[in-house]
Amino acid sequence: SAGFKIVSGGTDTHLLLVDLCNKDITGKAAEEALDLAGITVNKNTVPFETRSPFVTSGIRIGTPALTTRGMKEKEMDRVGDMIVETLEHIDEPDFHAKTRVKIKEFCEQFPLYAELTTRY
Repeated sequence: SAGFKIVSGGTDTHLLLVDLCNKDITGKAAEEALDLAGITVNKNTVPFETRSPFVTSGIRIGTPALTTRGMKEKEMDRVGDMIVETLEHIDEPDFHAKTRVKIKEFCEQFPLYAELTTRY
């Protein structure tokens, strides 16, 4: 809904390939900005790629790290919103730092191996 193109129109798997060409954002720039915000993605080539494989025109997003924490569709929507917001403010490191705090607080609601951390 934010105007980002999902390659193949969507997915039935745990992976999404996002074509950033219409946003004039490189995969490398998106990966770096999202990393600063605390969101891990990989730069990835897209069909009919025109950029170097070291720069790319897309990003690959995977959901296993989220589902392992117990996140569902509602949380995926929230993460998607944070990805969009970060990319809309791609050249604003202060925005990324604020998003990183939000991501940390969000993830604390879904601890890894909660059954192990509650005993200590």
